[in-house]
Amino acid sequence: MKIYIMRHGQAGMNAKSDEQRPLTEQGIHESVMMARWLSPQLETLDRVIHSPYLRARQTWQAICKELPVPTHVEESPEITPYGDPDSVAAYLEALASQGENLLVVSHLPLVGYLVHQLCPGHDAPLFATSGLACIDYQDGKGQLSWLEGPHTIR
Repeated sequence: MKIYIMRHGQAGMNAKSDEQRPLTEQGIHESVMMARWLSPQLETLDRVIHSPYLRARQTWQAICKELPVPTHVEESPEITPYGDPDSVAAYLEALASQGENLLVVSHLPLVGYLVHQLCPGHDAPLFATSGLACIDYQDGKGQLSWLEGPHTIR
């Protein structure tokens, strides 16, 4: 199964709180560009889990039209910037072991820590805004297949 981990698109700084920071036009554009690049690689998308922060929710809203329709979409307060990577990774592993292809839309530093948790021996990578990682999850462990951003895709 595949676990796709995406960092939200570029967000503005002009908000009352970190949770309320909206995407910029560039953030919307780059997120859609990444979804269009990813879409031909997806046969199915069983579950999407996104952060309740505005910029992550807006990222999902911007890209959902470009991707296969998921069976489940959930908003999780566990995948905010400083969510617990151990518990989130355990949840993702449980879903992947049931045969689900997953997309997570979250934040730095959590996205990097999730790659580290799910892929033994792999350091936590940095993600560009709108960046996407693909983890091939088989037999109880993950392997990072690729990590791309808006400036690295062709």
